[in-house]
Amino acid sequence: MTASERHSCCIAGGGPAGMMLGLLLARSGVDVLVLEKHADFLRDFRGDTIHPSTLQVMHELGLVDELLKLPHQEAGEIRAQFGKEIVPVADFTHLPTHCKFIALMPQWDFLDFLTREAARYPSFHLWMRAEVQGLIEDSGRVVGVEVMTPEGRREVRADLIVGADGRHSAVRQRAGLEVRELGAPMDVPWFRLSRRSDDPANLMGIFGSGRIFVMLNRDSYWQCGYVIAKGSIDEIRRGGIEVFRESVARIVPFARDRVGELRGWEDVSLLTVRVDRLVTWYRAGLLCIGDAAHAMSPVGGVGINLALQDAVAAANLLASPLREGRVTVEDLSRVQRRREWPTRVMQWVQVQVQNRVIAPVLGGATSSRLPLVLRLLRGFASLRRLPARLIGIGVRPEHVEGGEAPGALTGR
Repeated sequence: MTASERHSCCIAGGGPAGMMLGLLLARSGVDVLVLEKHADFLRDFRGDTIHPSTLQVMHELGLVDELLKLPHQEAGEIRAQFGKEIVPVADFTHLPTHCKFIALMPQWDFLDFLTREAARYPSFHLWMRAEVQGLIEDSGRVVGVEVMTPEGRREVRADLIVGADGRHSAVRQRAGLEVRELGAPMDVPWFRLSRRSDDPANLMGIFGSGRIFVMLNRDSYWQCGYVIAKGSIDEIRRGGIEVFRESVARIVPFARDRVGELRGWEDVSLLTVRVDRLVTWYRAGLLCIGDAAHAMSPVGGVGINLALQDAVAAANLLASPLREGRVTVEDLSRVQRRREWPTRVMQWVQVQVQNRVIAPVLGGATSSRLPLVLRLLRGFASLRRLPARLIGIGVRPEHVEGGEAPGALTGR
């Protein structure tokens, strides 16, 4: 017989959106279970940037000081290199937030931190190595999930199932929710190169000679992303790791003596980029948030923070209905209405950057002249506040209900 148990809310996916929602619901007195299919959070090359909007949420929870005791780097600005010129792009130091920087922190450390804080509440539960394999329905309403665990198959019944299981969401697939594909012209192989104290600081993007390269400062090493044309990874692999290493050395000359650290393709992880969103994020008894509702491009690194904002909004709107055991379709619709507009805006911006900047570069377009927008950002420091606001805060920041700190930015 399949073991069964019941919770008020069951969240599939222990990533940033799932763990944040679990923490906030438990904090509000909701009986919540988070299911994470892996045994731990130790997976590299994930979204490791924590933007000012997320740090603001942690501030409102009274947790930001403890969070920032963990190893991290702080970037008060973003700079990009075009050809041989380094251009400041975004200045976060003027944002109306408690923390005026991006924190670069391994995502596993952030998730471990959220887990420890959530575990302080008796209504929070977490199953590791628990993979959702099916939905349980009754008269058209989702009433639970089938879960494979190390102990065998189990059933979890809940007033609400939340799909927070990422861009390859099993929950949204099994729910049959319609997906709108927006397209992406690139994929991104990620890898590490060691970092030295005299390397450039906060140099997050390098453009030139038909190549785009991303470098995130992780103190002792660089987390590197090499943007390539969509679907071209097989051809690149056929060329051999030596050719790939030489290509990296040409675009990042200061790291030429380190590209040998890429011993083989096992040291390179591929992010298959997709940009999409659900037409409807919910069904009776089920809601999708984060990448499960809207897969984001890596442009701007905003995906993790948009997912966390979804979690905050969902907790604010659903905690009371969940406590009362009366979650309606209208309650779920309110979450989508709250979060769909900022999602659409950010995806529109990402698609414009993909089509107008990234695709031409990957297609071999070259120009010795700096693009107009970058010339403006170079010449007028005040203009750098606009991309900083868009990347660092977004168009509709969310705040913890009952936890907003004095002087916090507002987005209501």
